[in-house]
Amino acid sequence: MPVLLEGSCHCKAIKYTVESNTPVPYALCQCSICRKAGGYMGSVNIMGNTKTLKIIRGEDKIKKYTAVKTFDENDIPKERWNSERAFCPECSSMLWCYDDQWPDWIYPFASSIDKPDPLPSIPEGAHLMAIKRDSCSPTLPIPEGAKAYQGYPPGKGIEEWHKTNGVWVD
Repeated sequence: MPVLLEGSCHCKAIKYTVESNTPVPYALCQCSICRKAGGYMGSVNIMGNTKTLKIIRGEDKIKKYTAVKTFDENDIPKERWNSERAFCPECSSMLWCYDDQWPDWIYPFASSIDKPDPLPSIPEGAHLMAIKRDSCSPTLPIPEGAKAYQGYPPGKGIEEWHKTNGVWVD
């Protein structure tokens, strides 16, 4: 049964809703992009159903960033990733990430979710994942109890991570 997530940026210029079958903040992404945009430890993502995304307010304000994969010797972008990150240009809040590799899913940043408050806890027997550790310093901490992955966890795709109660369980 999907849960309706209500989200916004910090300045409330942008508000949105999206349904999620997995409203648990389960994945701490520690890739270089999430650490630059979200802070030292990275960002926590939730999985939402793309077709249910509704912009309540501020659609004209949303900016999107497609991260650079490689730069040339003058720091000019050479190649970009597929994913795009939506954010508010006023307060810089990250809203969601979308990658057309997985068109059914959109990934709201847990930090943008207002309701439900609090978000559901990770079920007993499951764990937080610290993912994309291959692009960060090995000295970057892994939260206590989290399982670390150099890239993504095993499976055919992101939707495969949700085996029990909406989170990945080994």
